[in-house]
Amino acid sequence: MQKSKQISSRRNRKFAESLVGYGFISIPMALFLFLSVGIFFYAVYISTFNWGLIGPTENVGLDNYRRAFSDPIFLKAVRNSIKYALLVVPLQSVLGLYLALLVNSKIKGSKFFRSAFYFPSIASSAAITTLFIFLMAPDGVFNKFLQFFGVDTASLFNQGAWLSDSRTALYSIIGLNAWTTSGTMMLFYLANLQTVDSQYAEAAVMDGASRRQVFWYITMPLLKPAHLFVVATGMIGALQLYDQAILAGGADGSPDYSLMTVVLYIYNACFRKFEFGYASAIGVILFVIIFTLTIGQKLLFGSAAWRGDDR
Repeated sequence: MQKSKQISSRRNRKFAESLVGYGFISIPMALFLFLSVGIFFYAVYISTFNWGLIGPTENVGLDNYRRAFSDPIFLKAVRNSIKYALLVVPLQSVLGLYLALLVNSKIKGSKFFRSAFYFPSIASSAAITTLFIFLMAPDGVFNKFLQFFGVDTASLFNQGAWLSDSRTALYSIIGLNAWTTSGTMMLFYLANLQTVDSQYAEAAVMDGASRRQVFWYITMPLLKPAHLFVVATGMIGALQLYDQAILAGGADGSPDYSLMTVVLYIYNACFRKFEFGYASAIGVILFVIIFTLTIGQKLLFGSAAWRGDDR
């Protein structure tokens, strides 16, 4: 009898603890469901209307989506965003991995370098982009640096105005963001590197493996979960490029729409033209692109990386 009471008491205590736990997460989960899931379905609903400042005027079905795919500016924005993501994500991932391997090694001042490499990631994006615009001007520091090594910048694209030429503007922003985001990728890789058991590498070295072989056949496979996380988060962030594009090229994505991105296109449709239904349709299209690429990355890196193991 006494034993059954003790079991019942423990069950009641566990049930009460469970209720407290669910109570703590109920508000964040409710906010997530409303602000993320609920807002998405509301955007899908809005996208089927001509929705302006005064609200919906008529149900247009899928016309907003048809309009988007027949607009050459939107198609260029999609191409720019995908091109930017396909170039900047590998760059920032490779640079982040290199920096993580560097600061993870037993070198003097590794903590200082860890902070120094990460600093651009926490600095104001607007401030860094504004400074970058001055650095990349025709009479800026970058062209002065090239001239010091004998490069005739007057013969370059648009006389060295890197952000004012449609052939070099997007690549300049790619270089900027590969540098500023590599510190964040470094931390992701560093966190995973510090969980890797050094016994694997030590055993391989004892068997005669070189440092290059240890890296490619032991370290890289063990970093598979980090690869997935870095590439997935990098791709999601890259496809949402906005601040550097509007600061460097204005709301029109100048020059010649070379800096027009999907998010900047949404901004123009929503806050300059007040076409909220059309802007919602573009947002839904962007979600589909990001979701499809994320699933593709999961398949590329395998289900083991998604689970966080390598079985």
